[in-house]
Amino acid sequence: MSVKTFTTADLAAHSSKNSLYLAVGGKVYDCTDFIDEHPGGEEVLIDEAGKDATESFEDVGHSDEAREIMYKMYVGEYHPDDSAKKPKSASSMTPKPIPAGESADSGRLVSWVKSWF
Repeated sequence: MSVKTFTTADLAAHSSKNSLYLAVGGKVYDCTDFIDEHPGGEEVLIDEAGKDATESFEDVGHSDEAREIMYKMYVGEYHPDDSAKKPKSASSMTPKPIPAGESADSGRLVSWVKSWF
């Protein structure tokens, strides 16, 4: 089974009471069916809906039981850097040509070489 990866935009698409996802500690949880059961009230979840709620979650000091409940709601991994899913395009890896009559000073040459690694 492959694990779904969520970007910031993916997570933000689930920010309503009808589809409420939270990221905590790099993992994404579908809390939609838990809204009415949350001991802290639904407003707490709705305020954090579609976001990385790690800091808010840890600040409250949730119990081991709460963490076990979350385990059942796990839907994927959170990668806030959207570019992590996208490979570099060929055009971004192609060096810019040096116009005729100009020399490549060492700074530009070093930058160009570093862009390949």
